[in-house]
Amino acid sequence: MKTNRVFVTGFGIISAFGNSWQECKKGFQSQKNAVCIMEDYKQVQDLRTYLAAPIQSYQHPKEWGRKEMRSMGLVSKYSVHAAKLALEHAGLLKEGVLSPEIQNVMGVAGGSSTGSTDAIIAMAKLFLNKQSDCNANTYIKMMPHTIVANIAIFFGLKGRILPTSSACTSGSHAIGYAYESIKYGRIPMMLAGGGEELCVSETYVFDSLYATSTQNQTPSLTPRPFDQNRDGLVLGEGSCFLVLESEESVLRRGINPIAEIVGFGSTCDGTHITRPQSQTMKEAMQFALQDASLEREDIGYVNAHATATEYGDIQESLATHQLFGENIAISSLKSYLGHTLGACGAMESVFSLMMMNEGEFYPTINLEEVDSRCARLKYLQQVTKIDCDYVMNNNFAFGGINTSLIFKKI
Repeated sequence: MKTNRVFVTGFGIISAFGNSWQECKKGFQSQKNAVCIMEDYKQVQDLRTYLAAPIQSYQHPKEWGRKEMRSMGLVSKYSVHAAKLALEHAGLLKEGVLSPEIQNVMGVAGGSSTGSTDAIIAMAKLFLNKQSDCNANTYIKMMPHTIVANIAIFFGLKGRILPTSSACTSGSHAIGYAYESIKYGRIPMMLAGGGEELCVSETYVFDSLYATSTQNQTPSLTPRPFDQNRDGLVLGEGSCFLVLESEESVLRRGINPIAEIVGFGSTCDGTHITRPQSQTMKEAMQFALQDASLEREDIGYVNAHATATEYGDIQESLATHQLFGENIAISSLKSYLGHTLGACGAMESVFSLMMMNEGEFYPTINLEEVDSRCARLKYLQQVTKIDCDYVMNNNFAFGGINTSLIFKKI
């Protein structure tokens, strides 16, 4: 079967560090994170952590009015905004709109862990108290595929919709499925990514699993993936979307792509809902290598999912070592922006391919002493220059879901 090459031609980021690669890069170079104390979390009974990495004072584009935003909760605002930046970066928006020609051939893949929680709370009040401020858009804001629906409607997209609400692999699943759609000739152009908005309810879920950091007095020192003294994750928020195009589309438009997607692998543990398995993690990476027709030696850097949970970091390190050995460069950028859940797969893919393009890779901050139970790997603890042609981004989610993406330098 003839297959198409798939290229990244644009991306958009909404993050706690800012809304561009240059702003994110500045944050990485500062070697400081975006974690802070959330004062309102202190009012929640039995919550042990008060930490998060929020977007401070978010502002949507000034030209958006009430009509455009009536169906958007915050996660959709982040995601539509990121999609807008991606389309602009790819040179596809003309005076703020897509041409009918592009609208007819572009689809969108994406997801979040959940829809906007204020809408979910409003619906809950309706059932519990028989009164609420629900309206016609409440369900639209809370539904699992709210971000892809809002993106498609906002930009008038007529192509396929691929909702990927798979928690921490929502963004990477979206990129992988969009890549396969283009590779196998189903569609020539896709927006792909994910988003998440901070909510104390999500923090409470992880806190109830004893998976959150409780270093409330020292927010700048946590999370600390792979570190001997890590004590859990910190949640973040934001969105990231990529424009993916077939080679034919790139040539027809006469543009220079940013990178090429060459491999995607995904597996499921099939054993436990919250305890990841190194064997199936490794298999996802192997499938990505096979899809890309690459050898393990071709990969110059692995962006780790590594959330700073005890068991997850260990299993991921073992899987990576089993496949690549101890000389593979690896780091976790969640040490800067926290765990952005549905957004992390897309954000970290962009960060990985941009580090590859610039030859400068950012370390895991707060990593002072690698946990002896983690496998021997080349853990980056300082900014490191690496000249390589391929990078891998891995993400893992509740439900035993594993994803691996490989990007090639142009």
